[in-house]
Parts: sequence; structure tokens; C-alpha cells
Amino acid sequence: MAIVGLGTDIVEIARVEQNLARTPRLAERVLTPFELEIFHQHTDPARYLAKRFAAKEAAVKALGTGIGRGISWQHITVSNNELGAPSLTFSDGFLHLCEARGINHALVSISDEQHYAVATVVLESRG
Repeated sequence: MAIVGLGTDIVEIARVEQNLARTPRLAERVLTPFELEIFHQHTDPARYLAKRFAAKEAAVKALGTGIGRGISWQHITVSNNELGAPSLTFSDGFLHLCEARGINHALVSISDEQHYAVATVVLESRG
């Protein structure tokens, strides 16, 4: 096992809430259809979006690319297992870059408190 990339991001939840008020389609740009369905049912949609945004931003930082140049927010899906632990699923451009770099495993940690959401992503190459 080798760590190929590490990324962290922190998001102010109030800013996400303000951005959602100004740009209602923001969630549609950032979230996949799977995530968007949960977003629309969530009791605190701004917090949900902030956590997903932080995780996706941490993932692109770990890959070293940022968004653009063939990488989209839609290429990263954040989901939770039955115990609530988050996981990442990659597709399209993000997945292709991972495969080209030998990345075949991702770890993600997401946390939030009153004002902030934070996420850390580790991308690994496992033999």
C-alpha cells in the first residue's frame, strides 16, 4: 500500500447557505443525481451540501488536479454505509486519472460542527 495523494478542505456552512439562496442551482452543479435526491429530502440541506463539497474538494486536492480539465464535481459521489461511514465513488475523468496513476482505493473522513464542515481524503495504491 502506498499513499498517492492527501487532500483536506474546510467549508463555512453559512457561506454555502448564502450561495444556495443566490444560486438555487448550485446543488445541481455540485451533487450527483444520487446525492441530489438526498439533498432535497434533508432537514439541513446547506450542511449536507457543505459536507459533500468539502469531501469533493479534498478529493481533487488529493489527486492534485482541482475541478476542470476533464474533472467535474459530478465525477465524485459521496455516500454513507449503513453505519453512517462515508465513502467515495469515482467515475469518468476522475476515475480515468486514478487508474492512470495506479490509485485503486480512497479513504474519506467528513466532520462538521456548528459553523464548519471539513473533509480529508487519502488516495492509495493497494497491491
